[in-house]
Amino acid sequence: MAESGMKMPKPSEQAKAAFSRLVPDDPSITLKPMFGNLAAFVNGNMFSGLFGEDLFVRLPDDEAGHVKRQGGRPFEPVPGHAMSGYVMVPATWQKKPDSVHAWVVQALTLTRALPAKAKKPAKAKAAAKPPAARSKTP
Repeated sequence: MAESGMKMPKPSEQAKAAFSRLVPDDPSITLKPMFGNLAAFVNGNMFSGLFGEDLFVRLPDDEAGHVKRQGGRPFEPVPGHAMSGYVMVPATWQKKPDSVHAWVVQALTLTRALPAKAKKPAKAKAAAKPPAARSKTP
């Protein structure tokens, strides 16, 4: 999350469309907004997403090292605070989607093997407040 005063980067419509094309068409996958960006989930667990124009995937450290050697970098939603288990793919991902497709599929495969997250109960809506009493004018 962003520290107070910091703005979350927002993806362009082009980045959202490119990301949507990268994510496999599978009924168990959900795409949903995450902090003004877009992320992909399987069984309630996030496996890939956008952070502004950048794409991140969930991979173990050894695989993340391979991505970094090819131009990736740590996923740091807040500078200096890397999110472990995730790595940013090379910035050229939109121009070369075939070069990152395997990482997205691998992230999906590994994340699908995790235990499903329990769905959070829906928040109860606050009881409707009665309209404020109007003062009568003489």
